[in-house]
Amino acid sequence: MYRQIMSPGWTLGWTWAKKEVIWSMVGAQAADQGDCSKFKGNIPHSCERSPAIVDLLSGVPKNQQFASCCKGGVLGSWREDQVAAVSSFQVTVGHSGTTKKTVKVPKGFYLLGPGAGYACSSAMIVPSSIFFSSDGRRKTRAMKNPNCCVSLSSFYNPVITPCSTCACGCQNKDNCTKRDSKISTVLKSNLLMNGNAQLLQCTKHMCPIQVHWHVKVNYKKYWRVKITITNFNYLMNYSLWNLVVQHPNLNNVNQVYNFTYKPLLYQSINDTGVFYGVKYRNELLTEAGPGGNVQSELILEKTTMNLHWSKDGLFLRKFTSMVMNA
Repeated sequence: MYRQIMSPGWTLGWTWAKKEVIWSMVGAQAADQGDCSKFKGNIPHSCERSPAIVDLLSGVPKNQQFASCCKGGVLGSWREDQVAAVSSFQVTVGHSGTTKKTVKVPKGFYLLGPGAGYACSSAMIVPSSIFFSSDGRRKTRAMKNPNCCVSLSSFYNPVITPCSTCACGCQNKDNCTKRDSKISTVLKSNLLMNGNAQLLQCTKHMCPIQVHWHVKVNYKKYWRVKITITNFNYLMNYSLWNLVVQHPNLNNVNQVYNFTYKPLLYQSINDTGVFYGVKYRNELLTEAGPGGNVQSELILEKTTMNLHWSKDGLFLRKFTSMVMNA
């Protein structure tokens, strides 16, 4: 935009094509949750047919942030400052369908702010968003169906930040089975006969793989972090798995237990590394169940740069779980 939007900031709205709901959001929030009384258990972030989205204030926790978000709705002029003129957020949508034929584009987009507002033209289907690595040499594309999610916890807070609800899809009676359910044995045999290799344990996130990052201990000169990778697929064993993590303290990895670790160096940048299993010990991530996880602890040496980090700085910036079937 070539005009500024000042406080109280922008409001973006649209009307859903069908009966969609917003399960969760990062980087912004719906101004009204609407009537979600028909939902039991997992309650959507918003059930409004025509949601109105507003920006978050600065200073919100890291797990609620998204790139270029959290400015209280204030935007600069594109002509003066192209960075300050951008705001973005991420939405997890439910009841929208699962294929290109069933997913419908919302309509009636509008943008409001102090003064004159804007009515937008019809939405268009565009190519997937592209994301560049920190060194700018690799790019990845957004996928409709991610296969992993991350949760966070720490020694100084009893609250666990879970994977986002419906991170990889939403739960229904046909796509998952309860933990230790006897029916999983019957379903497994039927699915194997049909050549279908997807039987997930019922979770709020519905991802085949979950990575949990736990800041365990704060020593005088070191941090101790525990990583747990859990398999929720009853029909899939993953061999030769690996996990790529970006964290500023990976430039001072002192010791890694039970995993093999290799830094991914680029010139003077050393904040990314790959973890993988130890041969003949845990290079196989077995199917969902009591043994369906692998764990490691790592010691990160403190430096003068991170000795007095804020608590949010202890958590990883980015991870990519890459699992390979044998």
